[in-house]
Amino acid sequence: MGESGSGKTTLLNIIATLDKATEGTVLIGGKNISSLNNSQIASFRREKLGFVFQDFNLLDSFSNRDNIYLPLVLSGVKPRELNERVGEIAPILKISEILDKFPYQVSGGQKQRVAIARALAIQPKILLCDEATSALDPQSTKSILELLLRIRDEFNLTIILITHQMEVVKAICDRAGVIENGE
Repeated sequence: MGESGSGKTTLLNIIATLDKATEGTVLIGGKNISSLNNSQIASFRREKLGFVFQDFNLLDSFSNRDNIYLPLVLSGVKPRELNERVGEIAPILKISEILDKFPYQVSGGQKQRVAIARALAIQPKILLCDEATSALDPQSTKSILELLLRIRDEFNLTIILITHQMEVVKAICDRAGVIENGE
């Protein structure tokens, strides 16, 4: 956690291999991710990481279902498996009834649930959440945090959550680190 501009998102981008660290080493699963080549980086992101963003990053011209399918289709997942994965995740996230709606037709909390479903559908080992609740009202925030705890346990995930909200840290985190001025 940390104030705006402290380096939280930069750290997340380094973990996600979107940025390179200027110092130090990032080990994930015993591997130094900064030593991966471009092909290995793409595989690492596709197979190990799920992303949940503050602004949802959903495509308004796609249904919610298609937004969840998108990374799976790009990874070559077969149509039958697409339906199976969404069928497993949608009830847990309470989005079954909105799958055929479009993002502009649902609330912010529902959009975030769709974004979480999209991230979980790839069956990641690590879920990276960048200010995943800061655009939500207090009730939606509480609901999303409860869901994150549930899916962490059910899917055996590591969740790295970036926030500037102490109440989020208290509600969900086993461990917390503070970033100030990039350190």
